[in-house]
Amino acid sequence: MRLVLPLLLIATLTLPGAGRAEDQVPASPAQVKLTLAPVVSSAAPAVVNIYATRLVAQRQSPFADDPVFSRFFNENFGQPRVQNSLGSGVILRQDGIVVSNYHVVGDAAEIRVVLADRREFDARVLLADRGADLAVIQLEGAQDLPALTLADSDTAQVGDFVLAIGNPFGVGQTVTSGIVSGLARPGGNMGRGDGYYIQTDAAINPGNSGGALVDLDGNLLGINTSILTQNGGSNGIGFAIPANLVAQYVSQAEAGAVEVTHPWSGVEVQPVDATLAEALGLSVPHGVILNRLHPDSPYGTAGLVTGDVITAIDGQPVDAPQELDYRQAIRGVGAMVRVTYWHDGVEDEAEVTLAAAPGGDRQPVRISDGTILDGLTVQDLTPQLIDALGLPLDATGVVVTDVAGRAVRAQLAPGDLILALNGQPVTTAADLPGLLAQAGRTVRLEFQRGSQRAVLRLRGF
Repeated sequence: MRLVLPLLLIATLTLPGAGRAEDQVPASPAQVKLTLAPVVSSAAPAVVNIYATRLVAQRQSPFADDPVFSRFFNENFGQPRVQNSLGSGVILRQDGIVVSNYHVVGDAAEIRVVLADRREFDARVLLADRGADLAVIQLEGAQDLPALTLADSDTAQVGDFVLAIGNPFGVGQTVTSGIVSGLARPGGNMGRGDGYYIQTDAAINPGNSGGALVDLDGNLLGINTSILTQNGGSNGIGFAIPANLVAQYVSQAEAGAVEVTHPWSGVEVQPVDATLAEALGLSVPHGVILNRLHPDSPYGTAGLVTGDVITAIDGQPVDAPQELDYRQAIRGVGAMVRVTYWHDGVEDEAEVTLAAAPGGDRQPVRISDGTILDGLTVQDLTPQLIDALGLPLDATGVVVTDVAGRAVRAQLAPGDLILALNGQPVTTAADLPGLLAQAGRTVRLEFQRGSQRAVLRLRGF
């Protein structure tokens, strides 16, 4: 598609002795037209269509085991059904490394990728992350493919011209144009509202997901992911995952990672509003205040304390919790970042070495002794589990990680914290089997779910 934008060019001509500039009428069509065709022709070949197939489990028939009624129901009732999805992707390496959205290819059983020149490739997922809605896939047998260069998304400014390239509605590759209309935005209405996104008014329609948001140099500024809509169409508010985060995911995938490793902050923060800014002596409200630090937090190790205000990381502003997460994520585990913060009325700096949440090496304990909680799996609470389960930083106890067998009747759920059994504190996962063995047929279980504490009284079956 050829896009032509009207552009009014006003030339100035300095006349001898006049001392001023006069307007001059454009002399040719080239002076009143600007075409984006060169940008499209360079970027579009690297944007692909993706056809993914996944198996979706269906609800089991309540009459499946009934000798009379089971024959009246379709024999395929409860069998996995095939679900197809259509989306877009972007080639970032000539050997077939492609980036798309998790909701396009995540959990896919089969992936077929069609290039702009109609070549087709099978693909497999290298790395996928539901939380960031990003997936890195590898095209089988690909080489010498057209690939986009990643832009530095931190240089993007509101008002920059951008193009969205993808496959909306399955009609074939199309291009829409617009501007960057916002930065550091929480994103969309598709369950991905806690991230850090580039906002654009370039139309992102169904099927554009995973496609390219490119700048006028033809470089990839972001991966289109969602829209803000009430009726399913584009309302001029779309969201793209910044290229700097895409670069980190591709780097991890190329290093052989099959799961994303995120840096762990070990802090709980909130944005600084006008009231807090006045109390803290800040001239304008900005930054995030540290409400809580875990004892193992790398920020605490670097000298920050509760009440300090983080205002920037590596010179980039941090004004919301998701911005803090994003700034860490684009640097990755092992990187050292320069943190600017406000402490006791004075601006200071510290170097923080980013690390993964510790405690991933702890082994779970499964109850399998025929007691009332047979089938329950618990684990010592670690920063890794606190982060994975979204628990408060000051949480203590033994955490439930899986519920099966008899334990299902207790109505415990993953993330619950077991505090005591029959009045005896449960301090480690290894304590629980012994305490259950001594309990007999009656159990009084103290546990915590979220911020609420409760007591379960159970009798053996």
